[in-house]
Amino acid sequence: MNQTPSASRTAWLVVMLLIPVALLNYLDRQMLATMKSSMIGDIPDIETKAQWGLVLGSFKWVYAFFSPIGGYLADRVSRRHVICFSLFAWSAITWATGHVQSYEQLLWTRAIMGVSEAFYIPAALALIADYHLGPTRSRAVGLHQMGIYIGVIIGGFAGYAADDPAIGWRGAFAWCGLIGIAYSFPLFLFLRNRPATEQATISPTAGSTVRSLLGNPSFLLLVVYFTLPAMAAWVVRDWMPDILRERFNLDQGKAGISAVLYWQLAAIIGATLGGWLADRWMRTNIRGRIFVSAIGTFLLLPALFGVGNASTLFVAVLFLIVFGLGWGFFDCNSMPILCQLVGPEHRATGYGLMNCVSISCGGFADWIFGALRDQHMPLNLIFGVFAGIALLSIFIALCIRPRENTTS
Repeated sequence: MNQTPSASRTAWLVVMLLIPVALLNYLDRQMLATMKSSMIGDIPDIETKAQWGLVLGSFKWVYAFFSPIGGYLADRVSRRHVICFSLFAWSAITWATGHVQSYEQLLWTRAIMGVSEAFYIPAALALIADYHLGPTRSRAVGLHQMGIYIGVIIGGFAGYAADDPAIGWRGAFAWCGLIGIAYSFPLFLFLRNRPATEQATISPTAGSTVRSLLGNPSFLLLVVYFTLPAMAAWVVRDWMPDILRERFNLDQGKAGISAVLYWQLAAIIGATLGGWLADRWMRTNIRGRIFVSAIGTFLLLPALFGVGNASTLFVAVLFLIVFGLGWGFFDCNSMPILCQLVGPEHRATGYGLMNCVSISCGGFADWIFGALRDQHMPLNLIFGVFAGIALLSIFIALCIRPRENTTS
């Protein structure tokens, strides 16, 4: 279905407005990983890696629980309102994180942030899918995901900010929170729902939505496929700064940059190329997006083995770049594949359910990884297990069967 030039401009404007929100969404998360040493030094009752893994996991478990709720709300009321409220709320919590004084307070702020951030991604990707129909959907989602990757990259520099006495880890959280609060007001003024898909006109109940989704075998396969590679990605994103710092005796700033910058830049390239290739492949094969996503997941296998066995920082970074390329292919096609399985009235809820399972498992992966590191289990063995899990997910992806009508 072709859009008019005016509608096309509006569709891309929506993506551009949401990119800074996606950036802040992941910047606020990534700073925690890259400023770990400074935060532990300032909050003395954090004593083990398992405790730190619980800090990372607490956010994910709460986020996961509230993701379907946020998705359902975005399918029933204004997606615009959900997005703007979510940004304002998590930014206020980010500001508050800079003022915690104990491990318990840090756990609470991360848990509350999980509530507020859970409402954003399902609503934002569903809104993008409302505006971008089949021919541009993967590219639009890929462009939005670039905001996430840039946020993670900027978060990688947070280690330097934490080491700067004029800023510190507390100042970094406070300033990012204030920026997000400020952006929520112009976003509310300029962001609009697509008139033809105003959520207030949609009638399905929560029960019918859940039955429709859980009764769809391909959706259930997509949930599993969406979850398994993401477990490795969460560990790489959350733990790699600490891994490189310990393994190659780096300072906090250099470890954060090395662990984040290169693979996130590669992910931007992967999302750009993967979005273009998926949209093009869809012209001739209804499973084009699934194939592109599976190719990306396949690239994670050598990357994980390589990172686990790297003997130098240079080799580790090379394999992280491969990981980023694969992740970009995978990430830009998850919502577009979901759009091939369910109608517009169920998409935010469906993505929320996907997030629920994926991030719950990601939280356990963070926690278990920390516990295994406390027991001194070799990295190559741990990452080898994650590579095997990713391999299994490829076979699951190839079993997904999209609907014939994928233009809505």
